[in-house]
Amino acid sequence: MKRRREAEMASSEIRSAIEELSLMAVNLKTDGGTASSSCSDQLLPSVHQVPMKPFLSLCNLLIQVLDKIGPTMAVFRQDVHQNIERLEKFHDSDPSIYWDVVEILKKEVDEGKAKQGPTCSKAFVWLTRSLDFTLSLLELLVKDFERNMEQAVEVSYNTTLKPWHGWISSAAYKVALKLVPDSPTLANILKTTKDEDLDTLKEQIQRMIELLAPVLNQNHDILKKYGLDKLKST
Repeated sequence: MKRRREAEMASSEIRSAIEELSLMAVNLKTDGGTASSSCSDQLLPSVHQVPMKPFLSLCNLLIQVLDKIGPTMAVFRQDVHQNIERLEKFHDSDPSIYWDVVEILKKEVDEGKAKQGPTCSKAFVWLTRSLDFTLSLLELLVKDFERNMEQAVEVSYNTTLKPWHGWISSAAYKVALKLVPDSPTLANILKTTKDEDLDTLKEQIQRMIELLAPVLNQNHDILKKYGLDKLKST
């Protein structure tokens, strides 16, 4: 009974992710807004928005899946969690203004603080890259649920996170990512129930991929226009 509840929760996370991404997708469309005259607004049209609540809800769903995978993903989970907390704290200081992540980026860029210390700008960069890694891994998994998971993780890491990691971060991640569960185990974690067929699971994951990709593309456009796309860790 306990295992069934856990499986249902895992699947509800996929469905919840689809719901959050559907909300975010609305903001990908041009709304006809006009940019204001500040330097930051000239860099980025007002039609670009990243609603804080859906974005952080999506990131929290990633944490829930990482918790189910277990302690082998502790390093990855800790990074995601700390970055979520940083954005949440800033948002809570004035929700009426900072409901949109872009407003926070504007403030930090205008004040010259975006790249100094543990900023919200950096948190957004790394959360976006963590979701890049997730997207890449899901794309590989949905193509072949029987593929070698360690190889899939390595491919995804090398293309999404490794280019931005220094040797310390890279070494820590390499150890952790070699301990991920095999493909069948991960598939079972993501299923609605243990009896759910893979075709149904694939359909859910494919829908999530279709919604997540354009959201991340917009995030990268935002980061590039604010000069945050090349930030690296130690």
